[in-house]
Amino acid sequence: MSQYDDDFYAWTQTQAAALRAKDWAALDLENVAEEIESLGRSDRRAIRSQLERLLQHCLKWAYQPQGRGSSWRGSIEQARHEIAELIAESPSLHDYPAQRLSDAYRYARRQAAHETGVPLATFPETCPWPLEQLQHEDFWPEER
Repeated sequence: MSQYDDDFYAWTQTQAAALRAKDWAALDLENVAEEIESLGRSDRRAIRSQLERLLQHCLKWAYQPQGRGSSWRGSIEQARHEIAELIAESPSLHDYPAQRLSDAYRYARRQAAHETGVPLATFPETCPWPLEQLQHEDFWPEER
């Protein structure tokens, strides 16, 4: 069993030290490459997750106004912040939220219906807000 499989943290430290020392022979290149690719996928997953969260809470905000409170407001603000931070750290992901908006909305719509008890058909089938509007800190969906 390799150190990668046996003690991942120790493996990361060994690989980082080998990179800094330019000890190419000590590098586990296949697993290093896999982990680097995984980091990129992780950022994309985080953006998608935060976009789903943003959409879900915007739907709840618009379609169940009696439930509005600091928790929903905080969730919307936090999701916007997390998306902006991830894109600031990885500008090449700037267009990723737009690429995932339709899929994220379908998921958020189902979740909003499930969590609120509002019939799914009540929510529009396609996202009623442009991405730029959703990401703007002063945007709060109107009551439907």
